[in-house]
Amino acid sequence: MNNGNGKSVQQIVHDLKNELINFVATRVAMLSAEMGEKARNWKMAVPSMLIGGVLLLTAWLLLSACLVALVAMAFSSPWNYAIALAIVSVGYLLIGGMVASIGWKAIKNTSLAPERTIRTLKEDQVWLQTEVKSEL
Repeated sequence: MNNGNGKSVQQIVHDLKNELINFVATRVAMLSAEMGEKARNWKMAVPSMLIGGVLLLTAWLLLSACLVALVAMAFSSPWNYAIALAIVSVGYLLIGGMVASIGWKAIKNTSLAPERTIRTLKEDQVWLQTEVKSEL
């Protein structure tokens, strides 16, 4: 039994099956490549960030001690270091809260979803719907 394009129904089904297999294999490979790329980026960035974070924390603690000592020199009270520590702590809380808020907003706006693969699959869905409509 032939349809209008000279192919039998069995041949059309066989072609459709092969195209579907190729389609799925291509999309799985695309997803795997994109997720692998994201994982490699994270694997390289995380250790560097941890080492840098430890060194920055050490420097930050030493600089904070210097800042507390400088502020303490402005007071002539027996509590001068306690007052200086409170002033520096409140300053850090305010600045740290603002910076953390900015960072949180940046993280919320970043997706770990494989965006290129999803976009391609949506385009494929539209194409497939068009093809099915044209075959019928």
